[in-house]
Amino acid sequence: MELKLNIGYQELIELIKQLPASQIRKLKADLALIVTDNDMEKDMSDFQEFLLEGPVMEDDQYQDFLSNRKYFNTWRTN
Repeated sequence: MELKLNIGYQELIELIKQLPASQIRKLKADLALIVTDNDMEKDMSDFQEFLLEGPVMEDDQYQDFLSNRKYFNTWRTN
């Protein structure tokens, strides 16, 4: 047997406020477990996946970038 309730967020908060402190602490711990159990990669947007799959600088490319930035900064201030 299954019972489904359609309770709004505010109603749910009001019901939680009526619980004893010990049950609120238990509920908080249970919710924390539920959140950590959810796979964060499932919540990732397409744009986040796109960014993570993008190109990455090699160390020597990064050093070249820093060198060029230094030269551009001196050129800009003169």
